[in-house]
Amino acid sequence: MTSKHIASAFESDLLVLPIASLLPLKQVTEVTKKSEKYLAIAASIGEVGVIEPLVVFRKPDRRGRYLLLDGSLRREILAERGGVEAECLLATDDEAFSYNKRVNRLAIVQEHFLILRAIERGVSEQKIARALNVDVDQIKRRRRMLKGICPKAVHLLRDKSVNPATFDSLRKMKAARQIEACGLMVAAWNYSSSYGKALLAATKDEDRVKPAKPLCSAGVTLADLSLMERELKHVQQNLKEIEASYGRDMVDLVIVARYVSCLLGSRTVARYLEDNHPEIGREFRVIVSEVLPQTAIANERLDPVA
Repeated sequence: MTSKHIASAFESDLLVLPIASLLPLKQVTEVTKKSEKYLAIAASIGEVGVIEPLVVFRKPDRRGRYLLLDGSLRREILAERGGVEAECLLATDDEAFSYNKRVNRLAIVQEHFLILRAIERGVSEQKIARALNVDVDQIKRRRRMLKGICPKAVHLLRDKSVNPATFDSLRKMKAARQIEACGLMVAAWNYSSSYGKALLAATKDEDRVKPAKPLCSAGVTLADLSLMERELKHVQQNLKEIEASYGRDMVDLVIVARYVSCLLGSRTVARYLEDNHPEIGREFRVIVSEVLPQTAIANERLDPVA
């Protein structure tokens, strides 16, 4: 399996980059190199290699260097061992410095592909478990996790924080229903196993791999689950409509805000609003401060009331 077939949490491919071109956010000191964490990572790399790739910001600088967002210890270890290249993920979010606050690990789907890749390279499941500090049974479950899941469903969840148990519910659905269920998860931002079970319970027999067992009359009924699914589809449709008009609406809002800012910049208009319609003047200033914060600062200097 080549790097082209490995789903990334950010861009679709892994990129092999020179280690010298990776600029870490923090320096690895001699004290750090003697720490238990550093030594454990070094031992893991020595035994099975680098399973979890480094993460870099997608845009290099003019000298072809990439900002290293995650993996400074791995980079240092590779460099010390004479490595010249490393496989990297490209983060597509412009808010690069917030990466570690938002993403602590690889997406579960990507982890699955990387485990398969390590196994294909001849690394045993036991070694991978020791490297990731997890039970070997967990590695076995991760390896089989996407069995019975259609490619389109995998694509929809490739960069999401999905509970591995959610795939157990998806596996019991036919391909078309899997895709529909994944779309509902994305719309609701809910990838929990309980939500997966709820979607499975609302799935008709003809959309299941096997017919459903009779429901016990306790708590949520099948009718309740069907209603929830219809409501989520409605939310999903509304979200698509909002996304389609968002850019145009933002342009209109900025134009309006700039016009209001010009009005407030006129001492005559500002004085008139304060004398006759103070509530309108306050609302105008709120609009400008929310949309054009820098302009709002200037307006406060011109506001005769201030």
